[in-house]
Amino acid sequence: MGSRTRVVVTGLGTTSPLGGDVSSTWDGMLSGRSGVRTLEFDWVEDLAVKIGAPAAVDPTGVLERVKARRLDRSTQLAVVAATEAWADSGLAAAQEAGDLDGDRVGVAMATGIGGVTTLLANYDTMKEKGPRRVSPLAVPMLMANGPAANISLMVGARAAVNTPVSACASGNEAIALAVDQIRLGRADVVVAGGTEAAIHPLPMAAFANMMALSKTASGDDGRDPSTVSRPWDTGRDGFVLGEGAGVLVLESEEHAKARGAHIYAEVLGAGITADSHDIAQPDPAGRGGSRAILRALHESDVDPSAIKHVNAHATSTPQGDIAEGLMLHATLGSAVSDVVVTSTKSMTGHLLGGAGALEAVAVVLAIRDRVSPPTINLDDLDPQVELDIATTKRALPDGDIAALNNSFGFGGANVAVVLASY
Repeated sequence: MGSRTRVVVTGLGTTSPLGGDVSSTWDGMLSGRSGVRTLEFDWVEDLAVKIGAPAAVDPTGVLERVKARRLDRSTQLAVVAATEAWADSGLAAAQEAGDLDGDRVGVAMATGIGGVTTLLANYDTMKEKGPRRVSPLAVPMLMANGPAANISLMVGARAAVNTPVSACASGNEAIALAVDQIRLGRADVVVAGGTEAAIHPLPMAAFANMMALSKTASGDDGRDPSTVSRPWDTGRDGFVLGEGAGVLVLESEEHAKARGAHIYAEVLGAGITADSHDIAQPDPAGRGGSRAILRALHESDVDPSAIKHVNAHATSTPQGDIAEGLMLHATLGSAVSDVVVTSTKSMTGHLLGGAGALEAVAVVLAIRDRVSPPTINLDDLDPQVELDIATTKRALPDGDIAALNNSFGFGGANVAVVLASY
């Protein structure tokens, strides 16, 4: 597509239900290990759903104690992941040496719900102890842009600092927004990703009551919690709520090469659309998602045959999984038979606003290592799904390949991002 600015990935960071960093998370994915477990909070006994996929490493044990107390858990997770990605990119050292222009550094850090635990905890405090006991830090802790703002302070970002909030499509949308910032010349470097920490009785009760969470996750039937998240399986009946963060450092190719950065992959393009169908249910024909994928392919200037791997949104919901299968057939055509498809949510649960970013990290590593992580718990493939789904670790082709990362959210938000080998 002419002389457009090329955008590359130079740093990765995550903290997830599978591990506290990129290495342990990726190892967990490749080994097919589940991060879903029975929750051990006192409040869980009153809920219909008693399992989830909390972060494997408590961020308060990683961050400096005073700093951690001033951050909502969603921001804690974001800062942990961003710290790893920033160091991995080599830009932390450049910043320390005074060799980085903060006017050319931006942040796009997404969340679906934001500081919900801070909000609800302070409401409880006000009811029980009065308004004077509400924390003076409550607002900066609970605001949705808290993660982005704190990361900007950490990296010295003085270009745009944005917070996409598009439900479960938020993390992928942050990556798309970061690419736009760089291509429009507004930044050379953008720290992009998503975070979520909503394992709390109110969100869990709300998701359960709207029939979004798996009904087999009650913990009362003796079922192994690790088997409950089962995308595309005939026994799927809803998602499992997870928490964590994923962060990528994106740079213009020119900026990355000038400083001799290690380049993992390239972000070729993105597509963003809306269904305008229902506040919670996807369009059963997948029309909005299909348009997002087609726009991503068009912006990336790649033929569908170049796509060899898809990290699907596939949350383990009855309608959503079917709709995504229709999307992939509609957009990739006959080339879909040569695509290895996986859903890492089978292992991590659904990180809501953090999902797309964590899965983008997984796509970059899949391209780097030429291997697709498996979809676990797929014992009986839904006959309506005609995809080549990896149920064991699968090799990807050598040579130049591209991959697709899909995210779809409540409100009808659709985001598809195309990444490729560099």
